Amino acid sequence: MYVQELEPVAGSLGLSALVAALPLLTVLVLLGGVRMKAHLAGLIGLAAAVAVAWLAYGMPLGQTLSSGVQGAVFGLFPIMWIVVNALWIYRMTVRTRHFDILRRSFGRLSDDPRIQALVVAFCFGALLEALAGFGAPVAISAVMLVALGFDPVRAAVVALVANTAPVAFGAMGTPVVTLAQVTGLPLDSVASVVGRQTPLLALVVPLVLVWLVDGRRGLRETWVPALVCGVAFAVAQFVASNFVSAQLADIGAALVGAGALMAVPHARVPAAESVRASVLTGTRSEELDAEDPRGEVVRAYTPYALIVAIFAVAQIPAVKDWLAGATRTWNWPLLDVANPDGEPVSGNMFSLPLVSTGGTLVLFAGLATAVVLGVHARVAVREWLETVRELRFALLTVTSVLALAYVMNLSGQAATIGHFVAAAGAGLAFLSPVLGWFGVAVSGSDTSANALFGALQVTAAQQSGLSPELLAAANSSGGVLGKMISPQNLTIACAAVGLAGREGDLLRKVLPWSLGLLLVMCLIVVGQSTAVLGWMLP
Repeated sequence: MYVQELEPVAGSLGLSALVAALPLLTVLVLLGGVRMKAHLAGLIGLAAAVAVAWLAYGMPLGQTLSSGVQGAVFGLFPIMWIVVNALWIYRMTVRTRHFDILRRSFGRLSDDPRIQALVVAFCFGALLEALAGFGAPVAISAVMLVALGFDPVRAAVVALVANTAPVAFGAMGTPVVTLAQVTGLPLDSVASVVGRQTPLLALVVPLVLVWLVDGRRGLRETWVPALVCGVAFAVAQFVASNFVSAQLADIGAALVGAGALMAVPHARVPAAESVRASVLTGTRSEELDAEDPRGEVVRAYTPYALIVAIFAVAQIPAVKDWLAGATRTWNWPLLDVANPDGEPVSGNMFSLPLVSTGGTLVLFAGLATAVVLGVHARVAVREWLETVRELRFALLTVTSVLALAYVMNLSGQAATIGHFVAAAGAGLAFLSPVLGWFGVAVSGSDTSANALFGALQVTAAQQSGLSPELLAAANSSGGVLGKMISPQNLTIACAAVGLAGREGDLLRKVLPWSLGLLLVMCLIVVGQSTAVLGWMLP
């Protein structure tokens, strides 16, 4: 049995924490300073974590490598299993031209560019984040806005800022699922607290978007539909994450938000020519004027309806229990780890939810989508394989980062850092979202930031007397605000709208919003850690 030690380096917590932080520092420096590719930085960081666990912490090499393999397996299934199948559905809609029909349908909802920004970037972007995440919402939303006539820079900025409120529950809840896994906290508890933080961002972001599109005039003329959209999105996200399912939180929020927005009479009023002339400085795609048969429009929306229906059925207690029956749990080979108190850690066991996991449910939706859209079986398989090829570097990045996280958690490195950070005391509540923000800003992924810092946040919370669920959730909620300034997202946005090399220009435009909203989230978490807003927590 390997027993974790908190002070393995010269009996000093400070020195031990410094050594334990080397893998994280390695990844952050390689990503943020050297600008190395994320998958390479992840692999080098993993090697550093293995070296520290083996040489500094005395964890047997076999157990060290085994813990890394467990993390990599978790990164593949269920994490990237969700992403692959979600993007597979998107690729099939593109191949059959039904995505173009969907885009034209959005363009007809309103001719007001400020409302179009809310529909496309905020609502549909949230739906894309719910299904796939990992940069897809920014790229697709930005391209759609340019097709609607938006200036490329404005389209990219709007898409980046909009991709905030839904991120914590993106890719079928992948970030919070990962957070629960690496912290050992119940998924329902973590999702519940995140669902009482990020909805507050949803109240603000639509107002920010109409300001970005049309300045003070946009806010003055369209604040009512923007606020209605934000409130509806926030309420739906809160209800779904607390009482239904973390996996359905963004899907429900996106659909309810869009429905509420279109129900506001003011949102359907044609925009003045002066507004369109000043905002739409790009070239509007002529194909938006094409007429589509009603049946084809229905088919274009069907993949998303199928996902909602399948996940809703999967939440029925009897069905949920039946699906869970396929879950396999076993002792992970070569692992026999105990915490500093000598108690076995949960990481010694591994659960594989073969059918009940979100990725498998999305796969079912994908199979049904292929039938509805008339995609031949051979073509569907080819598109799935092409999706895997397209995501090969993302697969390597996620597996390496999660392997790193598991090595750090099981060897005791995260616990050492957490005990050291706990010295911040009450200030920890303010700094907690900042840590998540920094992790996402560097890695580009709320999932990765949760894997890296989730266990650290929980350990620090336990040592400082704060709620572990609160600080774990704050890591994810603060992280969503780092998404818009991450190099990967900036690059994706620039590439999507033909602004390659202009990442610095976009960064200067979105950084103030990222920092301003981060400050708001920090104050919310501080309030929730005291009696001021403590009543908000479950």
